[in-house]
Amino acid sequence: MRIVILGAGAVGSHLAKMLRTEGNEITVIDNDSTRLSNLDSTTDVRTIQGNPSSTAFLKDAGVARADLFIAVYPSTMQETNIVCALLAKKLGAAKVLARVNDEEYLSVENRRLFSEMGIDLMFYPERFAADEIFAQLKRSSSSETMDFANGKLQISVFKLDEDSPLLDLTLGEFVSQLSAAQLEQFRIIALSRGNTTIIPNQNTVFQFNDLVFTFSGKEAVDLLVKYFGQSTLQVNKVMIMGGNAIAEMLAEDLNAKGIQVKMIEKKHEKCIYLWEKLNDDIEIVNGDGRNSDFLFEEGINECDAFVSLTGSDETNVLACVVAKKMGVPRTVAEVENMEYVNLAEEMGVDCVINKKLITAANIFRFTLGGKARFVKYMRGTNAEVIEYTASPGSSITKAPLREIKFPEGAIIGGVIRGDDAFIAVGRTQIMPNDRVAIFALPDSIKSVDKFFK
Repeated sequence: MRIVILGAGAVGSHLAKMLRTEGNEITVIDNDSTRLSNLDSTTDVRTIQGNPSSTAFLKDAGVARADLFIAVYPSTMQETNIVCALLAKKLGAAKVLARVNDEEYLSVENRRLFSEMGIDLMFYPERFAADEIFAQLKRSSSSETMDFANGKLQISVFKLDEDSPLLDLTLGEFVSQLSAAQLEQFRIIALSRGNTTIIPNQNTVFQFNDLVFTFSGKEAVDLLVKYFGQSTLQVNKVMIMGGNAIAEMLAEDLNAKGIQVKMIEKKHEKCIYLWEKLNDDIEIVNGDGRNSDFLFEEGINECDAFVSLTGSDETNVLACVVAKKMGVPRTVAEVENMEYVNLAEEMGVDCVINKKLITAANIFRFTLGGKARFVKYMRGTNAEVIEYTASPGSSITKAPLREIKFPEGAIIGGVIRGDDAFIAVGRTQIMPNDRVAIFALPDSIKSVDKFFK
């Protein structure tokens, strides 16, 4: 697939690296030589320096032949993204995407307007991040989860702590404790250990700090919580540290659901802005959240969740560690440095949010030929969760799963058929138009893709 990316900033560079691993032909264009040099030093992609608003330059960059054009200049360059996306479409790019920095552009009316003009998707990374945090805080379990089929099926992530009853058991030993009926309710699809993702077999041993990925029916969640030594949590009161765009949108979303919100912001002028814009029910406090005594005085120990969204990864991680020590059940940190993601989890942060990963997941489905309904990354692994629709006559529909040589590094978790949703087992036969949820490592995705053509 020919992909042209406009912008070699943080999001553009990460997209280039990720999409390049899938065997796509990637060209990155930018007018900043430093950004392009940094990308050249780490990734094998074609880079071109020039004026992206020039049609002659876009033609030379091969935009007319592009299957996908992604405009991701930094948020301050919103107009450039929109104009260049429109130019790319007129020049012949099959699909065009544009990053924006204002939620107003995502309204139904504006989406329709720009769609009619030729832009296939407008996205706001901060909106993606706010939605992700909100989804995690809604959960009644302390694990990260993702819903399929309106919650009938779920992928959940459980971290094994020192009290987990699974420690030192093999997968086979664990399964032998369960009844046939219980085994129909869930499936363990992967383990993440350090920087390695493992598709487990019967001899795989559960270890301390493993992240265990499961696919289950909604009714099996309580069973999984018990077996993995987790607790249930109802979030009614949230403290947010930082007043950036993500924090602002998250506070509004939580407040709309009746959740009590307190925001801590260091800059006085930012507090004034938030006081004037946000609902009166949202409490805004001017102060330095890095001061643990200040946080205690503001009642952090009475909160169900603490979300740190300052511009500093280090501050966000350390603030969550402090919040945990003060008794907050659930913590969320925004971490933009990819090298800090695993570190944050090892230090006990419950959920790590990275705009680059979330944005990449939302964009990545455009490289899968329209067969994938969505793609999502989950914390602690480089694997993707992909929902495919089985095309009539595709290879995946030819035989029961036990008879299909499905790619190593990928596993089918569940199937959605009409109004029914169920866990996939060996005897499951995928039918045309079934929606199939798959957990796949990056090097297996192209092979998985072929099964659904």
